[in-house]
Amino acid sequence: QVQLVESGGGLVQPGGSLRLSCAASGINISLYTMHWYRQGPENQRELFANIFSDGATNYLDAVKGRFTVSRDNAKNTMYLQMNDLKPEDTAVYYCNTVYRTQNLWGQGTQVTVAS
Repeated sequence: QVQLVESGGGLVQPGGSLRLSCAASGINISLYTMHWYRQGPENQRELFANIFSDGATNYLDAVKGRFTVSRDNAKNTMYLQMNDLKPEDTAVYYCNTVYRTQNLWGQGTQVTVAS
């Protein structure tokens, strides 16, 4: 079964850090472009970071310089290191890829930034 499972969300104060994980099964993530999305309250789901099969990354301006995407091929897991978190980063965070014809999503993990 092909599956993505996010973890690592939680409540953090402004300026704090969190690291999210996206563990994959049934798919070798090193062969695919992987994405991080987020959906805040009353917002559309927003694509904000990608990691390509060659390891290159790109980011939405809103998170550039604060968020870093990485991948551990041995663990078949993608990570999102989030630093200097802001209240506007509050959202459910999802990992995603397109596997064959399937748009594959994890269940999401809640990140809340509040004092």
